[in-house]
Amino acid sequence: MQPGSDDAEGREDCAPRRALELFSAKWTSMILHTLHTVHDGRARTGVLHRSLPGLSKKMLVQTLREMEHSGLIERHVESAVPPAVRYSLTPLGRRFVDLVELVYDWGRRNSDALDELRPRASSRRRAD
Repeated sequence: MQPGSDDAEGREDCAPRRALELFSAKWTSMILHTLHTVHDGRARTGVLHRSLPGLSKKMLVQTLREMEHSGLIERHVESAVPPAVRYSLTPLGRRFVDLVELVYDWGRRNSDALDELRPRASSRRRAD
């Protein structure tokens, strides 16, 4: 399917599925949200890591690489000793932030509905 083509077929590469792919990686949306809301669109690796409790350094690096490859963020190496790495949202990443913020705002307004969900078997959220 070509970009912008009709999604009525329900194919694996249709636009709705490609949009939902953003949320399939656990940390992608949270990194976009944190870069945007906490760090005004850019942050050094260590600062970003400290802003995301529960995210391992390995998973952060892996997710940042995937996001860079997708074009959501840019990696900048600053000439310092030791070299400092800063990540920033790209124009494309800023477009996806709008979608992430819609979902997060919905979650804040509907936390009671989220509380009613039974945790998935793989969830770290504890059942009461």
